[in-house]
Amino acid sequence: MVHHCVLRALALFTGAAALYAQAPAQKQVEGIETDWDIAVTLREIGAHANRLLPMLEKIDVYAWVEKGASDTYLAQLQSSKVQARALAEGARMLAANPQKLSASLELFFRINGLETMLSSLEEGIRKYQSPREAQELASLEAENGASRERFRTYIVNLAAQRERDLEVMDREAQRCRAVVTQAAPRTGRKK
Repeated sequence: MVHHCVLRALALFTGAAALYAQAPAQKQVEGIETDWDIAVTLREIGAHANRLLPMLEKIDVYAWVEKGASDTYLAQLQSSKVQARALAEGARMLAANPQKLSASLELFFRINGLETMLSSLEEGIRKYQSPREAQELASLEAENGASRERFRTYIVNLAAQRERDLEVMDREAQRCRAVVTQAAPRTGRKK
C-alpha cells in the first residue's frame, strides 16, 4: 500500500513537472490568454520600443544643458535608449515563450521604468527644446498603453495560475506523505 502510494505520487509529480515544463500547445487555461495571443501583444510592445528609438535620437540634451538644464537628463536619455533596446529584445524573446513568469515580470518592470524616464524627458523637451516634440513623444508613449495593460493582466493571471498549480501539487504531496508515514496495518498473524 505504502509502496503503491509512493509510486503514484512519484508518477504524479513527474507528470506534473513534465506538463509544467512543456509550453501549452492548444489548451487555454481559464483567464489566461493563449501563448499566440499574448505573443502578438509582446511583438507590439517590442515594435513600440523600436519606434521610440528614432524619437530619442532627436533629443539634444547637450543643448538643454547649455540652456541651464540639469546634466542628469544626459543619463536619463542614455538609459532610455538602453532600456528601449532591451525592451524590444526582451519582448521578442518572451514572445517565443510567454509562460516564463520571471521574464514577464522583468519585462513589465522595464516598461514601467522606461515610461518614468520618458515622462521626465518629456518635461525637458517641453522646457528646453520644443512643446510640439514633447507632445509627439507623449503621443508615441501613449500608443503602448493598451498593450501594457493587456500584458499586466496576463502576468497577474499567469501568477495566479502558477499559485493554484503549486497548491494542488502541495496538497497531493501532503496527502501522499501522510499515507507513507502512517503505520503499516497489522496483519492478523500471530507468531
